[in-house]
Amino acid sequence: MFNRSRHNLASWFTLTMGSILIGFAAVVYYVEVIDELEELDILLYKKTSVMAANVKSELYNGRRQIDLEHVPLLGSMVEPLVDSQLVYASWYDNQKQLVQFFGTIPNDRLSVLGGFDTIKTDDKAWLRQVTLPVYQDGLLIGYMQAAMPITSIESALAEFRLVLAISVPITLGAIALTGWWLGGLAMQPIRHSYDHLQRFTADASHELRSPLTAIISNAQFGFLSKSTDLEVQRQRFQKIFDIGQSMSILVTNLLFLARSQGQLPTESLKEIDLNSLLLQIKNDYVTHQDAQHISLISKLPNNSVTVLGDANLLYQAVVNLVNNACKYTPAGGEVQLHLFTQSHSAVIQVIDNGVGIPKDDLPYIFERFYRVDKKRSRKTGGFGLGLAIAQQIIQSHGGQISLRSVVGKGTTLEIFLPLK
Repeated sequence: MFNRSRHNLASWFTLTMGSILIGFAAVVYYVEVIDELEELDILLYKKTSVMAANVKSELYNGRRQIDLEHVPLLGSMVEPLVDSQLVYASWYDNQKQLVQFFGTIPNDRLSVLGGFDTIKTDDKAWLRQVTLPVYQDGLLIGYMQAAMPITSIESALAEFRLVLAISVPITLGAIALTGWWLGGLAMQPIRHSYDHLQRFTADASHELRSPLTAIISNAQFGFLSKSTDLEVQRQRFQKIFDIGQSMSILVTNLLFLARSQGQLPTESLKEIDLNSLLLQIKNDYVTHQDAQHISLISKLPNNSVTVLGDANLLYQAVVNLVNNACKYTPAGGEVQLHLFTQSHSAVIQVIDNGVGIPKDDLPYIFERFYRVDKKRSRKTGGFGLGLAIAQQIIQSHGGQISLRSVVGKGTTLEIFLPLK
């Protein structure tokens, strides 16, 4: 599904950007053609204007006589121009009749009034032609017409088309790769959410299977049993109640892990005095059933240690660590709760002298549902979610959690939170 969505996003991105690129290339090519024609027109206009400027007109016996003898290419009293680039030049009188010409034989009568034209000759060559009306003393005395080949423009445009033919496909390929990469990047949040949904579904189905089976078994036994002993029935209901309560805790933890992702919103962060928070945890946990067999000792600073965060979440994270330490510390053991500052961080330590964690298990200890001793975890009612939840809470506050442990000597868990 994700590859298909990514492929669709990349395809639409490539199609859109490719269309823009091709349209842009077409506009650039059109502008290049216009620029090349303008340059040629300017050159052709200058040459034709020089020729027109040498046309002489005089009145003789009441009639106007045109002298073309001094006109380049047309006159006999000027030296032939070298590399004029003109294919032909023609002079038409004010009645548009051909008078004199150079080069290709033109039409006997002028068919245009003036301006630039692109024409195609009989030998399929393309020319740029200009026709200039020539005035003297405010009177129209004739028309000067000249033409130049556009071979130079064709060569320049051919080179430009070659550049476009090479660069456009390469750019399209780069766009396609970029689209594929951006598609993957855009799909990351969706993939992330989908992965969490899959993980939640897998975790829930995995962990709820056993308690649901136990509930069904106890319920079926109750239906099938013909015993009238109220104590036996009460025990069955008690088992169902305990299993249901355990499932409720599990579902709550799973929902927390599924919903709480990334950094906490800024508006939910408040100043928290960790000194007061840890003192409250110690006072609340002293009477807890898991702490009755051990000594819970706290070492807190006299001054306040302030961080920004969610007090309820931080309370839950530390309680999870303390709860874990108490469960895996034998009777008569000791659990210590320390708080101090280090550089720009507040450090919370939960230290126990319990059974410890084997070295091979340390890399996986924060994974969901991971248990070092599965039999003991089942007996103590653990699901292997406490450390995973604690880690997620601390990371959502921009902090870190680390663990050191030696088998038979105990475990030290450290929480690092940025100071306010």
